[in-house]
Amino acid sequence: PAAARHDNLRDAFVAPRPERVAGRRVLLVDDVTTTGATLRAARGALCSAGAAQVGALALLRTLA
Repeated sequence: PAAARHDNLRDAFVAPRPERVAGRRVLLVDDVTTTGATLRAARGALCSAGAAQVGALALLRTLA
């Protein structure tokens, strides 16, 4: 389920060099998204690192 996927991704992403994203606009690109949990988790890490704006693009979305 989506809730389990979200819990599995908690703290899964960290920006190792936050100075590279601080104050910048970032675009995340994913090949396939199902629940969007991965993109949300990655966005959270980038926002925590100080990204000014984070957008996301998924090429395909599964029908679940």
